[in-house]
Amino acid sequence: MSDSCTSTIKALPSSPSRAGGHSAVSPLALAILLLGGFITVFDLFVVNVAIPSMQADLGADFAQIGFVIAGYELAFGVLLIAGGRLGDIHGRRKLFILGMLGFAVTSFLCGIAPTAASLIVARFLQGATGAILFPQVYALLRVMYDEAGRRRAFGLLGMTLGLAAIAGQVLGGLIVESDLFGLGWRIIFLINLPIGVVAAAFARVIPESKAPDAASVDWPGVCLATAGLLLLLLPLLEGPNIGWPAWTWGSLIAAVLLLTGFLAWERRVGLRGGHPAIDLRLFANAGFSAGAIVVLLIYSTATSLFLCFALLVQSGFGLTPFEAGSLFAPASVGFVAASLIGPRLVVRFGDSIIAVGALVYAAGILWLIVRVGALAGPGDAWSLLPALILFGFGQGLSMTPLLNLVIGFVEERHAGMAAGIVSTMQQVGGAFGVAVVGIFFVRVLAAHPAGAEPNADRYVAAFSGAMLYNLSAVVIAAALILWIARRARPT
Repeated sequence: MSDSCTSTIKALPSSPSRAGGHSAVSPLALAILLLGGFITVFDLFVVNVAIPSMQADLGADFAQIGFVIAGYELAFGVLLIAGGRLGDIHGRRKLFILGMLGFAVTSFLCGIAPTAASLIVARFLQGATGAILFPQVYALLRVMYDEAGRRRAFGLLGMTLGLAAIAGQVLGGLIVESDLFGLGWRIIFLINLPIGVVAAAFARVIPESKAPDAASVDWPGVCLATAGLLLLLLPLLEGPNIGWPAWTWGSLIAAVLLLTGFLAWERRVGLRGGHPAIDLRLFANAGFSAGAIVVLLIYSTATSLFLCFALLVQSGFGLTPFEAGSLFAPASVGFVAASLIGPRLVVRFGDSIIAVGALVYAAGILWLIVRVGALAGPGDAWSLLPALILFGFGQGLSMTPLLNLVIGFVEERHAGMAAGIVSTMQQVGGAFGVAVVGIFFVRVLAAHPAGAEPNADRYVAAFSGAMLYNLSAVVIAAALILWIARRARPT
């Protein structure tokens, strides 16, 4: 389990300004905010168990399914900082309501999408509205409560997001398998419409707040980054399916030019004393720069593993969506357990323990690769549980304390911007990982034609080949973490 949104709440900046002081806050206000956090994470995870059903219904190939997942993460990640700033400027409750309604409407568009292309567009818009909604949850909890109340509220939020990740896999699998009203996978999106409308209606009990000195949104920078990353992901996802025609290389060149333009623009805005989407001066710190690469690498392995695993156990071994979600759920138990003890282990043994966590994560992936190759049939899939639990434990031990390590390299006054950059790297890393792993997965699957050998064997080979990237990325990340842990951080 990789709960990047759970990690994000610990990192996003917010202003301490309060509209209503520390007066009593309605329990309903807290419940509505927790619901907002729940649905954004639930929809990130529920898609995993619905992937094979979507493929069968829409006739989608791997690239299209990859974009259904990567599009959500990309839009969410790129617009996350902008969403937080919009709330600071125009009012966090107002943007929460707008984000909730937008998420409900775009979820409805996902649910009625007639083609894979329309689902991809709807998922991108859903991620964008999630980026408006999610930062307000953190910011409002930050300004609504005093220190004691804040600890309790964030504890509840962390628990809620953890439950959302598990529910997305188990409950989501049950919903898809139940085929409610004959809607199949579509119901996982359609249920957000009534939930979002009701939540937006009751959100008026939330006190409004703004930041008097809020930074403006760097829209040119956001647009350059979004366009550049889209043009990067498109050929990486489509290229393996269509033989890398000339336009894919043109797209890659255009992506490099746009992303170079983005960096030049951000530098210019910073030098003029403006408010860039990303302050490039932070990357002058070698520890922070290496840490950002580690975040990208670690998070690139999470979503991609979910995608390949869902295809393996459902399309390859014929497990139902509920069985697939239940099979992966124990990894969440390992993640939560490691997340609880991880910070204490760091205090006792130092930051190097994070590298140990990454190596445990790598060991879990390697165990999965080996064990998957030995599966005899669908009933044997449950023998993967020990490897999945180890994998989840390693994820929690490496991911949870990683953000504090990376952000710790910048001065406190830059912590908000650094946290925003790291949070963006989490989501962009997830999208990038899906694209890169897809290259290996599709190539290996194509090398084992359907009908020439058992379907399970084809997907075992594709899964094992694709996971070699994940294994390599985590091992490299572990080495970088060891290097980072030995560098002095600001006091």
